[in-house]
Amino acid sequence: MTLCALRAASILCLIPALLPVFAPAQSGSPAPMSPMPNPDPRLATLHAKMTGVHTPSSVALSSDGALVAWAVRSPTGSQIHLTDPHSADPTKGKIIASNSGCSDSAPAWAPDAAFLAYTSTCTPTSSGSTSKSDPQPQIFLYSRASGKSQQLTHLTGIFEDAHWSPDGRSLAFLFVENATRSAGALAAMKPWSGVIGEDGIEVQRIASVSVPDGTFRFITPANLHVFEYDWSPKSDAVTYTAAAPPGENNWWVAQLYTQFLGTQSSSPKPVSILNTSSTPGELHDLQIAQPAWSPDGKRIAFIGGLMSDQGSTGGDIFTLPATGGSAPRNVSPDHTVSPSWIEWLSPSVIRTVARKGGGNLITSWNIDVPTATSSNLQGDPSSKFTLKGVNSATGGVSSDHAGDYAFSSSSFDSPPEVFFQPVGSAPLQQVTHLNDTLKPAWGKAESIEWTNDGFNVQGWLMYPVDYDPQRKYPLLVIIHGGPSAAIGAHWGSGGANFSALGYFVFSPNPRGSYGQGEKFTAANVKDFGYGDLRDILAGMDVIEKKVSIDTHREGIGGWSYGGFMTMFAVTQTHRFRAAFAGAGISDWKSYYGENSIDQWMLPFFGKTVYDDPAVYAKSSAIEFIKNVQTPTLIVVGDRDGECPAPQSFEFFHALRARGVKTQLVVYPNEGHGFQDPAHIRDLEAREVAWFAHYMPGEQTSAEHTPAKTQTAIQTGTP
Repeated sequence: MTLCALRAASILCLIPALLPVFAPAQSGSPAPMSPMPNPDPRLATLHAKMTGVHTPSSVALSSDGALVAWAVRSPTGSQIHLTDPHSADPTKGKIIASNSGCSDSAPAWAPDAAFLAYTSTCTPTSSGSTSKSDPQPQIFLYSRASGKSQQLTHLTGIFEDAHWSPDGRSLAFLFVENATRSAGALAAMKPWSGVIGEDGIEVQRIASVSVPDGTFRFITPANLHVFEYDWSPKSDAVTYTAAAPPGENNWWVAQLYTQFLGTQSSSPKPVSILNTSSTPGELHDLQIAQPAWSPDGKRIAFIGGLMSDQGSTGGDIFTLPATGGSAPRNVSPDHTVSPSWIEWLSPSVIRTVARKGGGNLITSWNIDVPTATSSNLQGDPSSKFTLKGVNSATGGVSSDHAGDYAFSSSSFDSPPEVFFQPVGSAPLQQVTHLNDTLKPAWGKAESIEWTNDGFNVQGWLMYPVDYDPQRKYPLLVIIHGGPSAAIGAHWGSGGANFSALGYFVFSPNPRGSYGQGEKFTAANVKDFGYGDLRDILAGMDVIEKKVSIDTHREGIGGWSYGGFMTMFAVTQTHRFRAAFAGAGISDWKSYYGENSIDQWMLPFFGKTVYDDPAVYAKSSAIEFIKNVQTPTLIVVGDRDGECPAPQSFEFFHALRARGVKTQLVVYPNEGHGFQDPAHIRDLEAREVAWFAHYMPGEQTSAEHTPAKTQTAIQTGTP
């Protein structure tokens, strides 16, 4: 239940990011919503300031370190740029030619750096220019020698995550043939019809094409939905995480497989080398991600831990023999960071990107040193930037043979750019200067740390623009999705729009979040809404003592798990004067039978709802509904499979029956991650109007009283 908080050309902080969903419009779908009348006129000004942001993505460094490829969207499409990372002149670069309206993205260098594979919706002509074609993307090969491209695939379906084989003879990718929607739980679910769980199931498999003739083949069988994969160093096998379909539900029970390629007509069967459901110890019934084959072919590394969504990765780093047969070894025990991405630099050294507090740490260490602990990590643990590199979900980097690496990143203060880090003591180099003229329209942001219940907790505090300590300002608390996730320092996120409108914005990373190690991430198991809410309220107490907060104007909001936390919080305290619950969960008992992803719940609740309904009732806002007094805006997509609309209807119906001010807005043809720009703008306007209406004016100092005395946390089982 991940909150995706960063979105290009927008600064709305509470709703998921635009995702590449390819589902066609459904016949007989609801008519478009009427937009909210008279939205705050300041929003249009803020949007105008954000439209000039150029966000580089999919950074790929060539193996010789001579060129870094990156994609960037423009008003007429998206293009791939080639830049010399060693050049001091950012204007010296090349754009792979693309006509207006074309979408070129996802560059990937061949191992010898002679070719660049990329995805495009346009077809090159014989002259080397391009022409607009079908919106179905295809894979193309750009020749570094000739400067021309050729089409490699002729596919029908959705594909992603292309990887060259180490020998450079093949390109593999994840492929859903004849897909009608993206293969993930964030996309809008198909309308229910037919035999549920049997009809219309789409399976994501590893496919490959040979280079340069483009011969296509499926590598993995049709009865396994593949999530992530890596090549063996000899290019004769793959390792991958997979489960029986449907994929959006069964990622949480995925196993780790190896499979040799065989021939076109005969592929060897996959071999499961790790099944966490039968693995004793710390990995039992937990999730695995980011499989990576060691350069000598002897080991496979992966990240294992408590995860609440595929792509929101965190945990510890484990290794096991590539042949299986022995228990995995935790090579990062007791680290107070949350690795989210890994790569092998040598048979003994792993580089990782890890979350540390609310920032990122890029580091490497020798995993065969028995005493390796967090003290061995190199880098700046307080780095106030967030990576969006070769994998935007996990924030990886792209490396060359020498160990240099490139990535894109941004912070609250700095817009997104591409960076290059040479090996050794050389300083970090900024490769692009896409946004040099941009200045934040919001106030400053700083990391806040506090302790509660024996935990070290971190969060981000964004100040109102033009902050005057002699005034009192409203405070908006934004709770991230997950729960296994974290709010980082992105340009334009973390409540930037509300900061620009005169609010303090507090974005906490309470227990259950990434960034403090696996014990911290697991600290809210069987305790949703209790310890994590206490952490948030304790953080608010710290902030109220630090800056000029009007405690009569404190609000709360969030999406997904943040939507649940909002619903639960208003049943536990009257501290908040207004609330926004996006795609929330009001009743864990009924949710268990309504959602499309029930497999995620067992590691967090311990048993099914049928075996232990009390643990689900304990954290259900509906059980405490008579306590609610806070006006609450509730929104959801009508095709949300992660947090289905009935959960929002339950909460809305209960509040309305109790006479609490509320409004429910259901957006047609939207899943957990909203897609329609008109819906996103409408939702933004409604949020701003809701908090402005129920948290109006500025209280005088004489009226200021400590609102925390109103807090009353429920601790018993209903």
